[in-house]
Formats: sequence, structure tokens, C-alpha cells
Amino acid sequence: MKGIGSISILHVVFLAMTVIGLKNHVTIMPPLLEIAKRDSWLSVIITTIIMFPWLFLLVYIHRKSNQEPLRDWLPQKIGKVGSTIVIYTIAIVLMIIVAFTMIETLQWINTTFLPKTPKLILLAIYVVLCILLVTTSLQTIVIVNVFVLLAVVVFGFFVAFTNLQVKDYDLLRPFFEHGFQPVLQGLVYPASGFSELILFLLIQHKIKDRLRWYHFAIMLLILTGLTMGPLIGAITEFGPAEAAKQRYPAYEEWGLVTIGRYIEHLDFLSIYQWLTGTFIRVGFILYIVTDLLGMVGDKPRIWKMLAFPFFIICLPLMLLNEHIFLRLKGNYILTATFIFFFLLSIFLMIVAFMTGKKGKKAKNSTSDYQDTESGDT
Repeated sequence: MKGIGSISILHVVFLAMTVIGLKNHVTIMPPLLEIAKRDSWLSVIITTIIMFPWLFLLVYIHRKSNQEPLRDWLPQKIGKVGSTIVIYTIAIVLMIIVAFTMIETLQWINTTFLPKTPKLILLAIYVVLCILLVTTSLQTIVIVNVFVLLAVVVFGFFVAFTNLQVKDYDLLRPFFEHGFQPVLQGLVYPASGFSELILFLLIQHKIKDRLRWYHFAIMLLILTGLTMGPLIGAITEFGPAEAAKQRYPAYEEWGLVTIGRYIEHLDFLSIYQWLTGTFIRVGFILYIVTDLLGMVGDKPRIWKMLAFPFFIICLPLMLLNEHIFLRLKGNYILTATFIFFFLLSIFLMIVAFMTGKKGKKAKNSTSDYQDTESGDT
């Protein structure tokens, strides 16, 4: 548990900022703005409050499983067949999730910077790069993440403060302009990102110390800030109506960055932010898949059993019309992601609770037997 290759709690927080932060910073914004419009930032705040008690469920599972690898803990509790079904289901869902991240990134690149470059070439290059990261180790992933995250955070604050000159915070009012219903409908989108905190239970055996409730709370608050920043920025810079029409609101904010009269067109810095974020997110989640399937360190098997299937999953998504892809992502995938991770947490909680209860009964039976033996003697 605390051997070579383990990572610290701080590394976990940094991974959350990059892996989940990319989704909350970029992916959920278009559908959230489309549904909740001016009040979309209120959806984020309400979701944070609602999701907070769920963190204690993660802590309960983490404690009851004793930081064991899921692939070892589940067979002991629900049997080999049941655990195999659960583990492979998780692995497939995770690959689908990162496939959508990959294709969304490639569509953005193709639309904004490389319109004449075939998407298939971009996909092949990026899949190879991400799989190369997966074949290293978790420590390598977190070290790379620390280096790239520093620049990502600096650029994020840079665009936020530079655009203060064009922000109009009066555009945030009136609150609840269209009533409570749009705000409530928008809750599922930030919840889809926040629910990915359960990913760290899948690598809990790689973490040196136990995760406490306040560790999860810190990550939740950081993710809330990463969601609120570009969301409020888009509303105050473009207005709720225009922001809701944009496909990539976080990127469009870079188009307004100017320093004085002669320095502008700094949106190329967003390329670094988005590409590195996707690189770490895809690499880390695919690493979790290799860990669940017991392939860590086995490079030939990773290339054979992971790289090709992942490419095949990405291929049909890449061939979809961009409008259909955005609708599929906004209307189905984000909602399905939240439902899946929430149900997974409930399932793991039930397994942890039932096995803990059985263990307690077995312990009491043993104690009663020992007392009887002592009395007979």
C-alpha cells in the first residue's frame, strides 16, 4: 500500500485538477449554458452542496475496503464471476468516457487550428502518445501532471484577470430569470464531473495515506472553482444568449485577450491548456483501466489489449457529424456518466456494508464458541 510507486494526497489533488478539471472547465459548459443560461453558475453551487454528503459515501467505501485494489477486494466479497462483470463494465465505461474527451479535443483542433489536417492522422498520433504515457507508471503520470499543471493554472489566471476589462458582472442578474426549472435541469452536468471523484477509489492502493473526507471536500471545492471561473467569464464577457450558442466558450474567452494596443491573438496558449489536459486525462483514466485488468507494466499486452480497442471506440465517434456528436455528449453521455458513477458508489457501499456485517457476525460467533469451550472446560 505504501510501497514503491505510491503517490501522495497532494498528487491526488493535482490529478483531480487536471483530469476532472478539464471536463468541468470545458466539456460541460456548452450544454449547461444552453439549459440554464444566465443562471448556470447557480446550478454549479447547488450541485456542490448536494454532492457534499456523497463524499462521505466514498470515504466509507475507502475505509471498509482497507485500501485494497478493487480487482482483489471484489472477488473476496461477491465472487470471481460477479467481480469480473463489474470490473470489465467499469473498464469499458471508462474507455468510452475518455474516447469522448479525445474526439471532442480533436474536433476543436480540426475546427480552430488544423482544418485541413485529416482527423484520422490526429487521432492516431494522440492515441500513440497517450498509450506511451499509460505504459510508464503512475508516478510518471503524476510527475508529468505537476509540470504541465503549473503552466495551465498560470495561463488560466492570466486569461481571467486580463479579461476583467471586458467583463460586465451585471449580466449575471436577474437571478432565476426563467425560474427554478432550468437551474435544476442543469444540475446533472456539474454532477457528471464531480462524480468522477470516485476514480480515486479505483487507485486507492496506490495512495500512501488514507483519503479523509476533507481531502475529497478540498477537491470538490477546487473543481467548483474550476467550473465557475470560465462559466461566469463566458456570461459576463459574451452575455448569456451568445455564450449559450458557442461550442467552445472557454476557448472563445481567449479571443478577447489583449495587452495594451499591440499585443493580442494569444489564444494559441489555449492549445497548450487543452492538449495537455486531454493528454493527462486520457492517460490517467486508461492507466486505471490497465490497473483494473492487471496489465500495469506489461507493455506488449497494453498495446495489444488496450490501444487497438480504444482506437476502435474512438473511430465511429470521429466519423459522427459534429452537431450529432455534441447532442450525444450533452443529452446522453454526461447524464449517463453521472448515473453510472452514482450507482457504482451505491453498489460498492452495499458490498462494503454487507461484508462488514457478515464479518461482525462471524467474529461474534467465534467469540461465543470460545466462551462455550471455556465454560465446558
